[in-house]
Amino acid sequence: MKKWLLAATLAATAVTGVAQAKEWKTVRFGIEGAYPPFSWTEADGSLKGFDVDMANALCTEMQVKCKIVAQDWDGIIPSLLARKYDAIIAAMSITEERKKKVDFTGKYALIPNKFIAKKGAGLDFENLDGQKIAVQRATTHDKYLTDNYGDKVEIVRYGSFDEAYLDLANGRVAAVLGDASALEEGVLNKAGGEAYEFVGPSLTDPKWFGEGFGIAVRKQDKDLTKKLDAAILSLREKGVYQEIAAKYFNYDVYGK
Repeated sequence: MKKWLLAATLAATAVTGVAQAKEWKTVRFGIEGAYPPFSWTEADGSLKGFDVDMANALCTEMQVKCKIVAQDWDGIIPSLLARKYDAIIAAMSITEERKKKVDFTGKYALIPNKFIAKKGAGLDFENLDGQKIAVQRATTHDKYLTDNYGDKVEIVRYGSFDEAYLDLANGRVAAVLGDASALEEGVLNKAGGEAYEFVGPSLTDPKWFGEGFGIAVRKQDKDLTKKLDAAILSLREKGVYQEIAAKYFNYDVYGK
């Protein structure tokens, strides 16, 4: 009887060991596809951008097949937990609130956050009472605005920044709060972008904006988190990261 119990225990331990040491042959990345220059969707439905290039480079470094899965922002963490994909690379800030649900790699980018408005809008950030300010729903920008201006401004929430930009152009909102790089790509660098400008403070407080952008992974897949961390470091040491970043940014997006 004791021998049978010992054998059963060893067998169970062996099975557990196999599960813990999962061999990653394919890694599926969830990417939003509506947040240039990090990601956008082409007319043919394919995804492009910094996050897409990083995902492919990480897979090459880890010697695994790469699969890109398009996912709307609102459902991006629930879909990870539901195993629709294995990791999220979508300009997601590493925050304490999100750490309760998922694990993160170290940062792979760090971008300041800014407001953008039409030139001459004359916004007074000491007194924004009654102004309509746009954010993407369920983001760090949403939380920052709610915590700091929630009783002063009318917060208008959108499923994507493209919708917010359209309402800014049509005068339905006074300003949009977002990552500086996304606002540059989505508005300032587009045709007619000369009609807009950054206004107000540059925001980086980790209380709201976290430690930079990280790759989110399910808590039980700690081996994948370690592989991704090692791959990010290796890409930087080899200069591959810098080559990718230079395609999309004219400044250092990693920081210290």
